[in-house]
Amino acid sequence: MNLSSMVPEMLFFGAGLAVLIGGSFLPRRRQWCGRVAAAAAATAAGVLGGVQLAGSAGAAFGDTFAVDTATGVVRILTAVGTLLALGVAGGEIAGSDRESETYALMLFTATGVLVMAGAADLLVLATGYLLASIPLYALVGLARTAGAAEAAMKTYLIGALFGIVLLAGVSILYALAGTSWYPALSDGLAAAPAPAVAAGLIGVLGGVLFKAGGVPAHFWVPDAAQGATGTAALFATTVPKIGALVALYRLVSAMPDTVGWPLLIAVLAVAGMTLGNLAAFWQRDPRRLLGWSTVSQVGYLLVPVAVLGRSDLALPALLLYLTAYTVTNTAAFAVSTALPGLRDLGDYRGLSRARPWLAGALVVALLGLLGTPPTGVFVGKLMTATAAWDGGAAWLAVVVFVNTLISLFYYLRWIVPCYQRDGAEPGFTVRRWSAAVAVSAAAASLLVGLGAGVLWPVLGG
Repeated sequence: MNLSSMVPEMLFFGAGLAVLIGGSFLPRRRQWCGRVAAAAAATAAGVLGGVQLAGSAGAAFGDTFAVDTATGVVRILTAVGTLLALGVAGGEIAGSDRESETYALMLFTATGVLVMAGAADLLVLATGYLLASIPLYALVGLARTAGAAEAAMKTYLIGALFGIVLLAGVSILYALAGTSWYPALSDGLAAAPAPAVAAGLIGVLGGVLFKAGGVPAHFWVPDAAQGATGTAALFATTVPKIGALVALYRLVSAMPDTVGWPLLIAVLAVAGMTLGNLAAFWQRDPRRLLGWSTVSQVGYLLVPVAVLGRSDLALPALLLYLTAYTVTNTAAFAVSTALPGLRDLGDYRGLSRARPWLAGALVVALLGLLGTPPTGVFVGKLMTATAAWDGGAAWLAVVVFVNTLISLFYYLRWIVPCYQRDGAEPGFTVRRWSAAVAVSAAAASLLVGLGAGVLWPVLGG
């Protein structure tokens, strides 16, 4: 069974149980112990992921869980994303009556994300989906406001719907192939009727795209980003995408050539990046704008998946983009959480004079999400477009470029007020933990961009 290969997953889940049970006995002033335990588990899991990344590929649970480069990168990124979210939580929910529950739910969700990412079997994928989804519903609703309740209900209903769709797709593919194991799935499905295979694939894709926050399962993302706590919004729009997109890569790599899945993924990519950018353009609430921005980012991230098997750059480009996105999106949400009273873009007027470091972090984050050099997302988008071009989908690279230009306008709508002097108010209330995370994550985004040449060989490029 090789359980030693899954120590990071066991660390996350075990720490989640410890924090959940321990928090029931700790007084409110000592709930920070749960944050320390969660941070320790995430750090250990990330270190072990790095050790595994430097070693040889393997498998666990009868070869139904792959331990390879993609799994190692996901473990590291999930650990980093969780640690940054815990840092933001230190300034937002410390001492609250839902502090331990927040940390436990984050750890359980992270466990599901890791299981999804390494799944080499449809049943393991379904298990990871449920483990990553159910705690997320509660995490979104912990703010106990009308907006959070609406967001939690929408997330639950859409998640339940696409969960049923995913299980239906798994059932169809299993019935057609006679196996749920990825290495045998392609051969088993090759002789099956193509329409039936397509129906099963679409069902599983729907569930995975819910976790990624991509079209057509994206409707919960803007509401969750706007209504949840800053900690939950940051975590929900960042960490689940890491595992879901790698899970998607593994799934489509097991599909036979009888189904035109590359065109389907390409269409979903175009729909995601275009719809997300157009919807974000009209938003006034910063977090809702970021919610639609994450929908568009999933569209970009689907591009290398669409050319999987036709370009050797596909998987490294996906992993590099995920690395850059994790820290850049975190920086943007951390800024909005550090300034809790600013819920309109115009409220950021004069921020550069009052809080220059925070304004600088916001500019780096937003221009990073846009894809401006030398940030990490710029290199990720560049390699994504290169992979599309190399894979014979030059039109997809053009769509990436056009949508990047479209996104410039709504990111500037947030940046410009920060540097306007008229009516500037020097008294912005700032949460220091969140501000520190924002500056650190923005710096990491620059480091990923500048150090992409070093990262590329590690990611398999």
